[in-house]
Amino acid sequence: MTRTAPLYQLKAEFFKTLGHPVRIRVMELLSLREHAVSELLAEVAVEPAHLSQQLAVLRRANLVVARREGSAVHYSLTDPRMTELLAVARGILSGVLAGQAELLADLQATAGPEAPPAA
Repeated sequence: MTRTAPLYQLKAEFFKTLGHPVRIRVMELLSLREHAVSELLAEVAVEPAHLSQQLAVLRRANLVVARREGSAVHYSLTDPRMTELLAVARGILSGVLAGQAELLADLQATAGPEAPPAA
């Protein structure tokens, strides 16, 4: 009998796949609409070989799909729910950063005169 990986392990691998700034940026762009590789290159501002590597990772994970039109290759998301995931992540980060900004403001307000100035 074959055992499949536990769901938590599959989730970890999924998030590991997303764990690169270029891949996140590509996914954000593709959540807006399909993009040609040339458009992605202009937006992401990395070397073509690096973008190609990152797109290959996303293709292998079945998160994006490629479509050829003449000499151009266009990418799109395989699942529109990725747009929701990115929006949820943005909301969570906004809350975390707002909390950190509030904490920093509180710390600065309670700092005594002997405290060094914030950098």
